[in-house]
Amino acid sequence: MAKHLVVVESPAKCKTISKYLGKDFAVRATMGHIIDLPEKELGVDIERDFKPKYTPSKGKRRVLRELKDEAAKADDIYLAPDPDREGEAIAWHVAQSIAKENGNIKRVMFNEITKRAVLSAFDDPHQIDMNKVNAQQARRILDRIVGYQVSPILWRTVFRGLSAGRVQSVALRLICEREDEINAFEKKEYWSIHGTFEYDKTQFSAKLVSIEGRKASNVDKPLLPDETAAKSTIDRLKRAEFKVIDVQKTEKKRKPYPPFITSTLQQEASRKLNFSAAKTMMIAQQLYEGLELGHLGSMGLITYMRTDSTRIATEALNDARSLIATMFTEKHLPSAPRLYGKNKNAQDAHEAIRPSQVQPDLAPEKVKQFLTKDQFRLYELIWKRFLASQMENALFDSTRVDIDGDKCVLRANGSIMKFDGFLALYDESVDESSESSDKQDEKIPVLKVDDKPALKALSDKQHFTQPPPRYTEASLVRELEDKGIGRPSTYAQIIDTLKRRKYTEVESRRFKPTEIGYMVKNILIREFPKIFDVHFTADMESTLDNIEEGNAEWVNVLKEFYSPFADRLNDVRKNIKDLRAQNQEVTDRTCPECQEHPLVVKWSRNGKFLACQGFPSCKYTEPLEKIEVETTDEKCDKCGSPMVVLSIKGNKFLGCSKYPDCKNTRSISTGVTCPQEGCDGAIVQRKTRRGKVFFGCSNYPNCTFASWDPPVDKKCEKCGYPILVRKENKRKGVFLRCLSCKVEYPEEGETTTETTSTEQLQQEK
Repeated sequence: MAKHLVVVESPAKCKTISKYLGKDFAVRATMGHIIDLPEKELGVDIERDFKPKYTPSKGKRRVLRELKDEAAKADDIYLAPDPDREGEAIAWHVAQSIAKENGNIKRVMFNEITKRAVLSAFDDPHQIDMNKVNAQQARRILDRIVGYQVSPILWRTVFRGLSAGRVQSVALRLICEREDEINAFEKKEYWSIHGTFEYDKTQFSAKLVSIEGRKASNVDKPLLPDETAAKSTIDRLKRAEFKVIDVQKTEKKRKPYPPFITSTLQQEASRKLNFSAAKTMMIAQQLYEGLELGHLGSMGLITYMRTDSTRIATEALNDARSLIATMFTEKHLPSAPRLYGKNKNAQDAHEAIRPSQVQPDLAPEKVKQFLTKDQFRLYELIWKRFLASQMENALFDSTRVDIDGDKCVLRANGSIMKFDGFLALYDESVDESSESSDKQDEKIPVLKVDDKPALKALSDKQHFTQPPPRYTEASLVRELEDKGIGRPSTYAQIIDTLKRRKYTEVESRRFKPTEIGYMVKNILIREFPKIFDVHFTADMESTLDNIEEGNAEWVNVLKEFYSPFADRLNDVRKNIKDLRAQNQEVTDRTCPECQEHPLVVKWSRNGKFLACQGFPSCKYTEPLEKIEVETTDEKCDKCGSPMVVLSIKGNKFLGCSKYPDCKNTRSISTGVTCPQEGCDGAIVQRKTRRGKVFFGCSNYPNCTFASWDPPVDKKCEKCGYPILVRKENKRKGVFLRCLSCKVEYPEEGETTTETTSTEQLQQEK
């Protein structure tokens, strides 16, 4: 029997840590929080210094009981959840829960799951840091108070089920305010002129930058405001004689980027790998917790991935420098290690995100066979970024030439790489999958003042000023970090909540607020201007940091917050009827049932609808959306009446024409017979619970055939499978594929998505 009990958060860590510690240690996982505030009540006694009412988390009673049983048999207990506030809180809850069974409890933390780091942590255990626990406890209670007391305001004014998260609502505010900027933006026209010159048998381009001393960079008063001005200037340049009036040659340095922190990892994974913030953190967690690497055994490949620090351990710096020296020339290695300054608002509690061991046998290509495609891509990104951060600057010879013609100045810029430095390994500015990651300006011939290059061509181009872009996941994370909103562990959750609550929708990978998102934002900002203020939220993060550092008392922080919040909450509750009326659009129609009250536009989970303003005395409602009806030749299989195609909010389905007497509905058939042997069903179009279109058998659940792709009634020429599916991607365009043997056939068709297995599809549904 094991003498020591080790408690971690994730089951994925158990195998790796057990191997390092040996048979005297039993490693068990809590699988997240085992103790939390209750789900269906506030769970905070505000009158008794915000005392929390902790209960076992949902589904964790068995885990808790097993931990108690093992604790009673062990000599001592080591608590090893993640090394952050949340991990400290989990350790504290475990300690409180098993204290009666065994009080010999120690806390161990490691920034990487490697044998050296784990054994070192167990050689030097600590006590639970109550300052960290209290900081996490204050955050949890603060979020619970705001969420549970403000959300009902939204329920009573809009519809039940909406949430008013303390930090997520501020992120929503940023997205909505950006949309307001875009809508208010007024485009301004301007033109540019480009010339092609030749000197010494070399052609190069130059752009007009000034006319008689007036510069082209002034957007409010553009140099060329319209086509007339552009054409007039071109006519002027055609008659001019050109000569070089200025040549500037400089050597420019480009420094490597610092190693990843949580926010920059999420941003770069979004830009280069098209990962969401949530997916990035999920895969990073897998790389951190440990993977089976064949003869190398099980180990974690990266350091802890929730960090805001660019600090690097001395041992890792030395290993990186040794590896760089073997991979590149001596010129690629700086004379001394690179150290990066502390980021603004950083807690600096953990190292930067880096490979846990910088060794040749752990290079991405060496372990690729043991990783999934996404694990490999993220690990490679982290590996290259870290090594590049310790490499020499890239050097460029930059040339700028100004050419004058009739007091019009055109400027040519050229840049030639002199030394690649860190760019030999990693370049953030472009997609590394492209053929060349070292894009450079064109080469300019050797010119000196008074040289006279020959004008070969002139062209003009119309432009319009552009509004600020909508936020991508990457730019939203950067904005949250810059403004001090949230912390590394919260970014992915904030973004996921905004999408899950349908407060935002994603168009071309950018966030656009939905109508309901706008309504929620407007109510919260108008009624609780301080709580959902950007600066107030950032200041609260700093206050929580002060609690962690022991410079503030958590109960006092909550008292200072709650007093003005409670006053405002009471005022809003008193005026709830007026607030509801402000957010209802009154139509010019009178209720057809009571003939007294007007119809108003209301919201539900399914969208807008019309209802009588006299509710609850009159409960009349009707759909706001127009229902389109198309006749068909099909008959209802329940009553024999004709079936019609109904279109509601873009969703099409068959319904009985005798509704509401007969409420039979069914999906629209694609006209393709189900390919499953012995099945007489047809393939119909359906949607998952999340609204994603797929194609399945009409005999479901007796037949579970399903595909993400539209079926085509053609037999596979190779294996004889009854149908093909239509697919499309950027590289191949539109093509047909056999679901059985995967053979592909050329075909023109519609844009579709990827196929999936029947088992995967049932999970999605």
